[in-house]
Amino acid sequence: MRRSKPLRNNAQRGMVLIAVLWIVAALSIIVSGITRSVREEARMLSLTRQSVEFSALGDAAIQLALQEMASLPAPVGRLIHIETVYQGVAIPVEVMPLNGLIDINAASMPLLSRLYSVAGGISENAAEALAQATIEARQRQDARGTLVRFEAIEDLLQVPGVNYTLYARLSGLITADLRGAGKVNPLAAPLDVLTVLAGGNLVLASKIAADRQAGLQGIDTTVLDTTLIDSSTVRRFRLQARVPMPSGTGLLVSRSVDLTGRSRDGAPWQTFHSSYGMEPKIATTP
Repeated sequence: MRRSKPLRNNAQRGMVLIAVLWIVAALSIIVSGITRSVREEARMLSLTRQSVEFSALGDAAIQLALQEMASLPAPVGRLIHIETVYQGVAIPVEVMPLNGLIDINAASMPLLSRLYSVAGGISENAAEALAQATIEARQRQDARGTLVRFEAIEDLLQVPGVNYTLYARLSGLITADLRGAGKVNPLAAPLDVLTVLAGGNLVLASKIAADRQAGLQGIDTTVLDTTLIDSSTVRRFRLQARVPMPSGTGLLVSRSVDLTGRSRDGAPWQTFHSSYGMEPKIATTP
């Protein structure tokens, strides 16, 4: 019996040691989790700060581009690129008259049908049905008899048959911010819209886009459907600045402006829409 007491003491010491080891392990896990959390918060704060800084650079570049546009002797009637430099950073700004996009509030049945079939990738019969549904949706009236027009391009999702997948294919080609005749200025249209106007002929659309990029005058647009186009100028534009990021990609800062209005700070233009987003990554094949 006298010899069992040291054995019990040894067993107790062993249990205490195991308990201490468990506590140390638990504390290590807690400290490790806290460290990871702090590092993640620091990384997110750094990304947020970078995003704010680069967004400000993009806004400044757009302001410089607008100042240059205001000094031009004639209104901008085609898609152009203005090279700006702010705080030592070269920032290109794309300037696009909004009539380079397809106006979902005024586009004709043939133009809407072609939009759905060429850009949306659906059959001609389905495209015609959706075009008709779109016209019916924008001809609805409220209780006072006023037409209920599309206020934003997202309203296209209210048209029966337009799901998000289809909308995502079309969102970069359409606008709801014009009050025109519903035709498209081919000299202001991005490549995807030119492809719609060319009935899906990418080669023809690319030729017009390349001639425009080269600054050629007198570009032949009669090869397009002339019933869908109009080269008149407008006073509403979308300006998009690409701010280079350290990662190699770019932050896209966009503003839609009206040159007929004045902002509260007295500038001879008024911003009615703005957005920010990362430049989509282009997949490369090995």
